[in-house]
Amino acid sequence: MIQVIPAIDIIDGKCVRLTQGDYGQKKIYNEDPAEVAKEFEDAGIKRLHLVDLDGAKEKRIINHKVLEKIANSTKLIIDFGGGIQSDIDIQKAFDFGAKMITGGSIAVKNQEMFLGWLEKFGPEKIILGADAKDEMIAISGWQEATKVSVFDFIEEYLKKGIKYTISTDVAKDGLLQGPSFELYEKMQVKFSDLHIIASGGVSEMKDLEKLNDQGVFGVIVGKAIYEGKISLKELEKFIC
Repeated sequence: MIQVIPAIDIIDGKCVRLTQGDYGQKKIYNEDPAEVAKEFEDAGIKRLHLVDLDGAKEKRIINHKVLEKIANSTKLIIDFGGGIQSDIDIQKAFDFGAKMITGGSIAVKNQEMFLGWLEKFGPEKIILGADAKDEMIAISGWQEATKVSVFDFIEEYLKKGIKYTISTDVAKDGLLQGPSFELYEKMQVKFSDLHIIASGGVSEMKDLEKLNDQGVFGVIVGKAIYEGKISLKELEKFIC
C-alpha cells in the first residue's frame, strides 16, 4: 500500500504553502509547525516531509529549530530538505532530529559531495530530490531550471546506489489539479527497483487511490490537507 506522507513547508518558522514554488504566492496555514505535526501523528501518520524553504533559497539550513521541536515533540519519521549543501548542514539535520534527508540541488551541483553522503549515511537515509519542470530538473527551490533530463539524472544515481527519490512536477505543485500520473508511470517502467515518492498536485482521495493502483511507493500531500480537500480521517485507509 502507498505511503502517504504529509508535507510541512517552513518560511520564517511558520507552516506555509507556495504555488508552483513561487515565494510571492505564499499562504500561512499555522504559526506553529510542531502543532501541525502533532495533529498528523495523532491521526496515525508515521512519516513527515519537512522542507526549509528559507534554507532552499539561502542554500543553507535556516529553520533547524523547527526541525528540532518537531523531532522532540513527536515520533514522526522526518525526512528533511531545503538548503542542505554542505557536510556541516547534513550533520546538523541529523543532529536536530531528521531520520532521512532529501538532496536535490546538491546532487546536481556537487555530485561528489552527494555521493559521499550516500556512502557515509547509506541509501536508507539519503533521498534523491528529482524535481522537474517539463521533465527537466529544477533546483534551488525551483528558482533555477537546468537542461538535465529527470530520467537521465535518476538513472545516473540509481547506478550509484540510490533507493529513494522524491519527484515533484513543478508545473503541478500547489494547483490542486492532480499529480503527474504519466511522469510517475514512465519512472516506474524505467526504474522498477526505485522507491518513487510522488509529489505535487494531489487534490482529492481519487488521486491517492490512482497512485496506489499504479504501485507508487509513496506520495507527499500538502495543500489538499490544508485546504480541506482531503481530511486526516480519510487518510486512515492508507495508514497501516
